[in-house]
Amino acid sequence: MPAPGKAAISDRATVQEFSAMSTPDIMKLMLQAQDQVSDLIFSPGRMPQVETHGRLAAVQSLSLRPLTSDDTRRLASDLIGSNKPAITMLREQGSCDISYGLPGVARFRVNIFIQRGSCAVIMRVIPGTIPSLVSLGLPPQLGNISGLRDGIVLVTGPRGSGKSSTLAAILDHINQEQNCHILTIEDPIEFLHNHKRATVHQRELHSDTPSLALGMRAALRQSPNVIMIGEMHDRETIEMVLQAAETGHLVLTSMNTVDAATTVDRVMASFPANDQAAVRERFAKTFRYIISQRLIPSANFIRRIVAVEIVASSPATRTCILSGENLRDNLLPAIKAGAREGMQHFDGEIEKLVRAEVVELESALANATDPQGLRKQFPGPAFLNSDSNI
Repeated sequence: MPAPGKAAISDRATVQEFSAMSTPDIMKLMLQAQDQVSDLIFSPGRMPQVETHGRLAAVQSLSLRPLTSDDTRRLASDLIGSNKPAITMLREQGSCDISYGLPGVARFRVNIFIQRGSCAVIMRVIPGTIPSLVSLGLPPQLGNISGLRDGIVLVTGPRGSGKSSTLAAILDHINQEQNCHILTIEDPIEFLHNHKRATVHQRELHSDTPSLALGMRAALRQSPNVIMIGEMHDRETIEMVLQAAETGHLVLTSMNTVDAATTVDRVMASFPANDQAAVRERFAKTFRYIISQRLIPSANFIRRIVAVEIVASSPATRTCILSGENLRDNLLPAIKAGAREGMQHFDGEIEKLVRAEVVELESALANATDPQGLRKQFPGPAFLNSDSNI
């Protein structure tokens, strides 16, 4: 077993000078360091690192050493290649997103950015096969999304919570169930979707379309039934998503927010105060699901378990969004009342995981929306002996 914070390379790895190793060879070595590697991280002054189940570990190998700024610059150059839009973005904006593939090994979503005048590289490993709702441990009622004809489905959560995988699983379920036209606009393309019952077209920003705005305008002339946008992160994107939903499209997208209430607040805050009442009404009418997720370490710490909050469109949830007052407090009773419609709230799901001994109480409290409220559900010795300060 490697020491904590370190990942040992297999003895089969070829030992050679780092400077003589190709970028693909370095990546292959890192993927061998541990099972289920989710990220590769290259930073000047550090050993190459891998992330597994949310934990970083330096890769230890005779063929690797702490990286220099020249090393990371070379890695960035090899990954970007002749991608001129990415080169321009890196120079002008300080970062760029690209996709990269090792044939027969893995695909990656890559972010390259400038820090302290040098390059750093983060590579997210994309599974070779599209995950299913079942394989991700997602609630089966999310399969109902394939029956929607219009509206907005938002998948939310912090960085690394699996939003892209959930979107891919939902999209693949629609692909299997519906004879329709699916169009995606991604930055970059992650999972590759083949035609099944649906016809799928995937467009990548900067290579297939110069901007999201132009891609969305074109999409409305390309007769899609379903549009998937990788992330809804600014006012312009939110406006385009609302317009697409209002004109009869089903729009799937994501947002880096921790729960449904925060998501609604973020959408409203993207607009000037005098526009927010109108936007609130439009969003209340067009949203179909807000799916928020968190990954919690399992009791044995060998994997992470997904906990999911589901807010579906109903008279009660639409009223909460329209009023906008004490949204977090008012939305919770509406979610609980909508259990028969497939709704569920974070702390209720986390409580189930603790009772099933899938996650430990301390981890549950660290991830709960209302830690004090969750504590009260476990008044026995396990709680009394807990060292948690939450």
